[in-house]
Amino acid sequence: VGESGSGKTTLGRIIARLTEADTGTVTLSDTDLSALYGRELQDKRREVQMIFQDPYASLDPRHTVGRTIAEPMIIHQELSRSERSERVHELLEKVGLSADMAQRYPHEFSGGQRQRIAIARAIAAKPSLVVADEPTSALDVSIQAKVLDLLENLKRSEDLTLLFISHDLAVVRQIADRVAVMRNGRILELGPSAELFAEPRHPYTRALIDVAPVPNPTRKRGKR
Repeated sequence: VGESGSGKTTLGRIIARLTEADTGTVTLSDTDLSALYGRELQDKRREVQMIFQDPYASLDPRHTVGRTIAEPMIIHQELSRSERSERVHELLEKVGLSADMAQRYPHEFSGGQRQRIAIARAIAAKPSLVVADEPTSALDVSIQAKVLDLLENLKRSEDLTLLFISHDLAVVRQIADRVAVMRNGRILELGPSAELFAEPRHPYTRALIDVAPVPNPTRKRGKR
């Protein structure tokens, strides 16, 4: 979590190897992802998938939803056409859509539905880590809650580690087990979610929590 420009998205892209780091390492299951290239990197990419902020921009308008979700399986898994089709239908239903939507195109869906499709694509290759870059910020509040519930359920059912990037403290409080607070490209504070929100140690963390809107008209805002 952090304000715009704090480096959250850059860090997520470095972890997914979409952006190269100048220095340092990215370690996943004792493997340094930053040291992998070629075939080794492609094999390891299956374990790290990404959900982007804008679901419309991240889905190819020329491909059907079924083709889009099947793409990670084509790259990373040796499945027959019928097996891929069956898996696509299973994934659509898992994210709250119907199997018959596989033949439709992204423009035929609402923003919330498109983000569900993007989530289905992200888990299609059975990754161990999903980097979710502000996946609910472009959605209405009511749709946000449903997508967050979906991600929470998938964390358990798919045995996922979710790296959730956001500037919205209310969303982070709902979904995160641990929170890292970023500013100017540095992590200022890192700890369990309940502990960090109850007793923030860094002044910047306290300032972020203080300015966050709270749905309680009787609560008085503290001094900044």
